Amino acid sequence: MAAPAITRPTSVSQNGHGPDTQVDNHRLARNAGMPLDLGIIEEVQANRSAIERRADTLSKRRTVKKEWQAAWLLRAITCIDLTTLAGDDTPGNVLRLCAKARQPVRGDLLDALGVANLGLTVGAVCVYHNLVSTAVEALQGTNIPVAAVSTGFPAGQNPLPLKIAEIEASVAAGAREIDIVISRAHVLTGDWQALYDEVRAFRAACGEAHMKTILATGELATMRNIARASFVCMMAGADFIKTSTGKESVNATLPVSLVMVRAIREYQERSGYLVGFKPAGGIRSAKSALDWLILMKEELGDDWLRPNLFRIGASGLLTDIERQLEYFVTGHYSAAYHQPMV
Repeated sequence: MAAPAITRPTSVSQNGHGPDTQVDNHRLARNAGMPLDLGIIEEVQANRSAIERRADTLSKRRTVKKEWQAAWLLRAITCIDLTTLAGDDTPGNVLRLCAKARQPVRGDLLDALGVANLGLTVGAVCVYHNLVSTAVEALQGTNIPVAAVSTGFPAGQNPLPLKIAEIEASVAAGAREIDIVISRAHVLTGDWQALYDEVRAFRAACGEAHMKTILATGELATMRNIARASFVCMMAGADFIKTSTGKESVNATLPVSLVMVRAIREYQERSGYLVGFKPAGGIRSAKSALDWLILMKEELGDDWLRPNLFRIGASGLLTDIERQLEYFVTGHYSAAYHQPMV
């Protein structure tokens, strides 16, 4: 399988987002949503066995090796939402995370790969609201956006007015992206109007900030619920749909992701809008990142191999990608401390 276009210096701009991008954030028509169509929602079906069979073929039928793998891994870095969402987060470790976001791969490796002039960065830095201003200040002079988790993350059990106030506060602090969580109860009880109204209100509160809508798929019970919730959130104006908070017992999986990206494809066919996708939770290995890139390329096409339409929410993934790149350069694996995260 061919690699994404990242192997030449002209492929990626100084902020890591390439001028070769076919649909970039400046030209991409933002998803305006559409009226809730319950007819579409009720028609949605999901065949679990067929979904799992298809997902199982992704990593078996397609592989990338050697220099192609290195190119794919460099592309994966530009799509990472580098994340810290721990109870012991401090301004100090967020500052170190932002430094890693600016320089995600050691300079000697970039030199050896011949890509030192690409200005490689991650897609975004994702933090809790109280650390948004710290991250924004640390990333000044770059085009790396700060994403804030919001709306009572991760459980989403706060009252609606508090959720909206939290979004507005993060936007005011400088967050350019907001990762909201839906009320799972709306999905589990089939109250699609309530889900639509909630997400629509969140979108309005986000203003110019892009909204990534977390479905918490591990808590939605069925594949059909996941598909229907994906449609409702996109109808309500979600810029991205995202699998998980990373705090559920089951987070991002390829079968769930397949359901969601096919919903994205059908929504585009119906509305004309391109919606992004973000798997998150448990994606720690370079091999896993390649699996999701292959999924996006096969199901949605090359446009979804860029950070304006694809993100991977992760904290430890970058360490393994850098380790694999070092192996490509030297032929040896190094200890993890040679690629410290913070």
